[in-house]
Amino acid sequence: MKIVIIEDEAPAARRIQKLVKEIDKNITVDSLLDSIESAVSWFSNHAQPDLILMDIELADGQSFEIFNQVKITAPVIFTTAYDEFALKAFKVNSIDYLLKPIDKDALEAAITKFKNLKNGYGNHTTEYNLESLLKSLSKPQEYKSRFLIKIGDKLFPVAIEDIAYFMSEDKFTYIITRENKKYIVDQTLDEIEKIVSPKNFFRINRQFIASIISIGSIHNHFNGKLKLTLKPEVKEEVMVSREKAGVFKDWLDV
Repeated sequence: MKIVIIEDEAPAARRIQKLVKEIDKNITVDSLLDSIESAVSWFSNHAQPDLILMDIELADGQSFEIFNQVKITAPVIFTTAYDEFALKAFKVNSIDYLLKPIDKDALEAAITKFKNLKNGYGNHTTEYNLESLLKSLSKPQEYKSRFLIKIGDKLFPVAIEDIAYFMSEDKFTYIITRENKKYIVDQTLDEIEKIVSPKNFFRINRQFIASIISIGSIHNHFNGKLKLTLKPEVKEEVMVSREKAGVFKDWLDV
C-alpha cells in the first residue's frame, strides 16, 4: 500500500510517517509534501497513490486548492487542528477526518477502513466526497450545551460546564457533576464522545470522558502510561494508555 503525506509542519509529518510504519510495516510512504505547490507538481508527474493523508491548512493556503489544479482520484484522510469544522460528510461518504495531534488508534482505524473500501474508490466517489466536505465547512460544529436528566417523573437540565466527567459503570453511563452529583444518562460513552467539545472533554479510556476542569494530579506510570486523579475523586485508578499519553498531554497544553 502506497501513501502520500501532505503536511507543512515537519515534526507532524515525521510523526505521522512513524505512526503509519508502526501500524503497518507494509505501507510505503511515496512522498512527504509540504505545500499546495509541491503537491500539484508531484501529482502532475506521478501515479496516484493508494491513499493520501492531507492536512487542510498548509502554509500556502487550504489544501482543497490542490483539487482545483490537478486531478486527484485517490481516497483522502484529511487532518486538521480546527475542530470547529463540521466534517460529518467525510464519514458519511467514507472519507475520514482526524483531529491533530493525530491519535494512533484513530489513524489505525482510518487506515483499516480504507483498506476495506479500497476497491470501491473511483473518480466519482472522490469528487462527490470533496463536494460534500466543502459544503460542510461553512457550518460550525455544534456540541451539546446541556443534558436532560430524568429522575422519577421529573426532568431537569445539567449544563455542560457543570459536568466534571462521564463514567461507564455496570453497563450504565453516568454524569458526575463538579458538585459530585451522579446522574444516569441514556447515551453510551461512544455516543457522548461525538457530541461534546473535544476542546473541553477528552476520552481518557473506555470508562471515562473527562472535562478539563476535572483533571487533578498527573503521574507518570509504568510502561509510558499516565495515572490521573480526577475531581471529584473516584475509587478506581484512572489510567491513560501509553498510546494516548502524548495526545492527552497535547490536549492539556493547548
